[in-house]
Amino acid sequence: MLTLSGDYAGINYLRVRISLRIMEAIIISIGDELLIGQVQNTNASHISAELTAVGIQVRQVYTIADNKADILETLDIASNHGDVIICTGGLGPTKDDITRDALCTYFNCGIKTDTTALADITRIFAGRDLGLTELNRKQADIPSASTALRNEVGTAPGMWFSKGDKDFFFMPGVPFEMKKMLEEQIIPQLKKRAGGIHIIYRTVLTMGMGESFLSERLSEWESSLPQHIKLAWLPDAGIVKLRLTASGTDKKFLEDGISQHIEKLQKIIPELIFGYDGDTLQSIIGKLLLKRNMTVATAESCTGGRIAHLITSVPGSSAYFTGSVVAYDNAVKTGILGVQEDTIIEQGAVSEAVVMQMAEGVKQLFKTDFAVATSGIAGPSGATEGKPVGTTWIAVAGPEETIAIRVQFGDNRGRNISRASLYALNLLRKNIIKIF
Repeated sequence: MLTLSGDYAGINYLRVRISLRIMEAIIISIGDELLIGQVQNTNASHISAELTAVGIQVRQVYTIADNKADILETLDIASNHGDVIICTGGLGPTKDDITRDALCTYFNCGIKTDTTALADITRIFAGRDLGLTELNRKQADIPSASTALRNEVGTAPGMWFSKGDKDFFFMPGVPFEMKKMLEEQIIPQLKKRAGGIHIIYRTVLTMGMGESFLSERLSEWESSLPQHIKLAWLPDAGIVKLRLTASGTDKKFLEDGISQHIEKLQKIIPELIFGYDGDTLQSIIGKLLLKRNMTVATAESCTGGRIAHLITSVPGSSAYFTGSVVAYDNAVKTGILGVQEDTIIEQGAVSEAVVMQMAEGVKQLFKTDFAVATSGIAGPSGATEGKPVGTTWIAVAGPEETIAIRVQFGDNRGRNISRASLYALNLLRKNIIKIF
């Protein structure tokens, strides 16, 4: 039972009581390769996103071995907690793919040959000019209690079981096979069952303040959120994501409510918000530069080219990214970027003056409108008196001025490189906006 009340943008809503029954799903990923870290479990993330989009809440995700006893036990647990159970993996032709055998035991049934699946398998092998082996032929054999889910791009059909009021879906673990089957056959069925429930979420991306400090600053705003809007804090390397989630039958009401609370948030921390949902710093910077028909280059020491990598990960970045110099050695700083040798001797390579000269040098070298430079002590060694591991200087050279900031990170090399790169991109973003 959910109670909604509030005053949204001048519109007074009466207190409404809505009884919601949100379908819950359990995801089971089967495969030894997932447990030993050999393969990343991207299937579960994709399935979760697709289910959420149609108003089904994922309650639990299990990753288990190719072991019959584990499969049976996990199916029992899942059927006690979820309305729909979605499984991937273990449907291949080899002896370690034992999901099909476990399902015959769990659903107390025998085997049948699905003629459509056999035709698909035959077609695929004929198209590859390969003979059909008995192992591959057997992939068309499915538990007799199931309905086959067609796999047009692979050799393992999926399976759909109903047991009481529960639905069980089994798909191959190959991601492109799974995605096609899920989106074309399973999601349409589940959408009908979801009962018009919507799960709406928006994510606000912030940078520049740690989670605990940000939580204090937003305490009053967080307390003002109505019952039907839930807030999740999602800290990452240098970034804190604020995810607002609402569920109910009135999609517009939910969207408007979240939007109005985000508007309030924008007034409280405007300097910390850099994007929303799937935005990245590099994609936002790309849009800003394209809009202004401007360019950028990078000069990197401690970040080792990571900033350039992030910028060029955006399709179309060649329109605004000119090039980069990874000036790890001081000779590169002086010989290519024009950093004064006396400055390095007097102030050290990790200093405000050096990083500013690096930014100005690469800007001039590549004839760009903006340039970003970094110099720091990524660690674990290299610390000096007054400059512990994690000390980093970042500079941005723009059309009018060059600015630099010093930031102090921790003692983990990987995190220092990642955070320095994000801080550099954010400093660039702020300066593009400030100047224009």
